[in-house]
Amino acid sequence: MKTKTQSSLSLKLLVISVFIAFLLLFVLRSRLTSSGENTSLLLSASSISHAFLPTSCSSTKCNNKIPSSVAKSLIHYATSNTTPQQKLDEISITSNILDKKSPCNFLVFGLGHDSLMWHTLNFGGRTIFLDEDVIWIEKIKKKFPMLESYHVTYDSKVKEANVLMEAGKKPDCTAIADPRYSKCQLALKGLPNEIYDIKWDLIMVDAPTGFHENAPGRMTAIYTAGMMARNKENGETHVFVHDVHRNIEDKFSKAFLCDGYMKKQVGKLRHFTIPSHKNNLDMPFCP
Repeated sequence: MKTKTQSSLSLKLLVISVFIAFLLLFVLRSRLTSSGENTSLLLSASSISHAFLPTSCSSTKCNNKIPSSVAKSLIHYATSNTTPQQKLDEISITSNILDKKSPCNFLVFGLGHDSLMWHTLNFGGRTIFLDEDVIWIEKIKKKFPMLESYHVTYDSKVKEANVLMEAGKKPDCTAIADPRYSKCQLALKGLPNEIYDIKWDLIMVDAPTGFHENAPGRMTAIYTAGMMARNKENGETHVFVHDVHRNIEDKFSKAFLCDGYMKKQVGKLRHFTIPSHKNNLDMPFCP
């Protein structure tokens, strides 16, 4: 997630264009809601230009000013030589959900070049990133101190995927439970307690790396994301898995997030909507 660099100028311009569009929506929505009007998603050229007309401020603080974190994010992506790993159509799937849900709780397995973008698109909400590389976390913290991230240790490797898939079929893994107390081999138990306590609206699985047989795989991250969603008190959780062209991401997302809960796949990204099972323990693990 953190090492891939895309040099395509056209892709970079597309990503920047989408990001600017979201900023325009944010500014317009802020202006309209502050005056009690309803915000329309259909923006006319006149309304866009009006959003950036000079205005007078009667105090030292203007309510319509773009937040500092949003401005920094725009500048970063406009001047960076790297672009997010995900492509525009993949990013759009998650950003469309964020546009409806934010500010919300968003958990991301992975810390990379797209992290500042996710943090900004969930403006006013809480976005937490989990990564297996301590050195990388410290590097990103120095560059973007506003990002909230934690180190996670994965004790399973890509070469163990088949064994873990079989283990996942056992009753201990299909029983609805808090992952930190689960007896399932696939459950991640070493995360900070607040990661288990927060009721997540969105979860993105785009880590660990999983590039070779001895690298940490995404088996436990995918399973734990699905179990967090099922163990949620009520409502549903949007879960996204990237790199589903790879064997582990493909098979484990289908098995533990379930074909029946999958909304769509665009490129290498799958989107699942998983309902709470907490108040209906008789629900089957997969529909």
